[in-house]
Amino acid sequence: MTTTGERLAQLLDAYGVRIASGIPGTHTIELYRGLPSTRIRHVTPRHEQGAGFLADGYARVTGRPAVCITVSGPGALNIATPMGQALADSVPMLVISADNKTWQRGLGEGRLHETPDLQAAMAECSRWSHTLSRPDELPRVLARAFAIFASERPGPVHLTLPLDVITANADHVSAEPWDLPLPPAPHPDAMRRAAELLNSAKNPVIALGGGAAGGAALCRQIAETLDAPVTTTHNAKGILPANHPLHVGGSPAMDAVQALFSESDGVLAVGTELGETDYDFFFKESARMSANLVRLDIDSRQFSRNQRPAVSLLGDAGLGLEALLPLLDAREPGSGADRTRAVREALANDHHAGYTAFYQTLHRALPNHVLFGDSTQPTYFAAFQYDATAPRSFAAASTGYGTLGYALPAGFGGKLGARDRPVVVFAGDGGFQFTLNELSTAVQARIPVIVLVWHNHAYGEIASNFRNAGMEPMACDIHSPDFLALAKAYGCAALRVEDHDALESALREAATRDVPTVIEVPEERFI
Repeated sequence: MTTTGERLAQLLDAYGVRIASGIPGTHTIELYRGLPSTRIRHVTPRHEQGAGFLADGYARVTGRPAVCITVSGPGALNIATPMGQALADSVPMLVISADNKTWQRGLGEGRLHETPDLQAAMAECSRWSHTLSRPDELPRVLARAFAIFASERPGPVHLTLPLDVITANADHVSAEPWDLPLPPAPHPDAMRRAAELLNSAKNPVIALGGGAAGGAALCRQIAETLDAPVTTTHNAKGILPANHPLHVGGSPAMDAVQALFSESDGVLAVGTELGETDYDFFFKESARMSANLVRLDIDSRQFSRNQRPAVSLLGDAGLGLEALLPLLDAREPGSGADRTRAVREALANDHHAGYTAFYQTLHRALPNHVLFGDSTQPTYFAAFQYDATAPRSFAAASTGYGTLGYALPAGFGGKLGARDRPVVVFAGDGGFQFTLNELSTAVQARIPVIVLVWHNHAYGEIASNFRNAGMEPMACDIHSPDFLALAKAYGCAALRVEDHDALESALREAATRDVPTVIEVPEERFI
């Protein structure tokens, strides 16, 4: 007999899933029965948050979902935080939770891992949450999940499988994946109106978000055709090369960039929600945008959020840009580069020299790296001073949901998705302690990430917030263990650096190892 759990593994394999993560439990054992006969690699974390963040990091780099397997109750609710981060940043992942038997659910009889309504609980942190009631539903339920990943605004999907459904006979259930819909393209009439607005603009600007990451080449062509400066959010960093004359850099929240938007007579915003954590990072409640705003987004709800568009283009970023390009009038290079240069000069005046030097060292040592940042001071400055090496090469938890503990396990997923590139994790001594136990996962799975621990013995950013509010910092001084001894105990390489030369050398050497390297970076030596 082929069970539903086994058929599930076969279908996940057929849909192209290559990474799964989870902690096996009493309720999930039968979900694992079919995995050995697939091409799916399973990585066992030390906490369900580790599984969720790993899946997030994998998807950020590859654009493809990984699968997380949890028990009900504590397992599912532990992964809710990573799902919340992924939901905020439109990152695909599939979370599958086992639950008690169909006729046992919701009775409150004190069964193991009992959650009154797991589907409802997980709906708050997913694009779609569903409970499978019989094996026959499996093919179309998975088809809907992967259709969301393929053709809608992506995010987490959660499926609940009761134990009796997992073990039920699924011999009659097809293991063939369904044909998935292609993403939609904007309506031709809307494209015409957008082109007219942009062609008539004398000083256009392009604002890119993470939704544009798959259309990097088209973004560059559109920018050069319009001779338009290009701004990028956290998740859009790297779409335009850092040395491109139209690459503004910095953060859309900076005053010089806000002025660029408000002075423009035509802005094309692609795959960005124009949200607070990118466009109003300093909480001034003054994010500005041109009245002549063209928004291209795959989610229709975005057109009534944050900024009012003059033209709404509903569809996939790549398809929309491809259709828009031939409608635009090509311009000679000129004022766009001049306007970009002026903004970059203004931004440079606000740069912190210490962080500038730090990121320059990182680029010299590892020119092709991928960077994952936790909610830590250097990551906040990365929003303004760091340029990614390529699309899908920078991710940070300091925007959107803003969780702590993200970077380390997310870096593991990033390395699984970009095996031939060095992956660097940047975490503060506070955030690092949320998930440092996951070092054991990376050692066992031979995932050689490079971990930079920014050590200042405090929740430094929060302490600054206290001072800015006219208060003495409270509960921000934290005890730090011997990070190097802990890392070595887990089986990692570990060292402390005191200057940029030592850091550069340590980064180069760490890239040659097959286990993680933890590098302690004392703040007072670099800033």
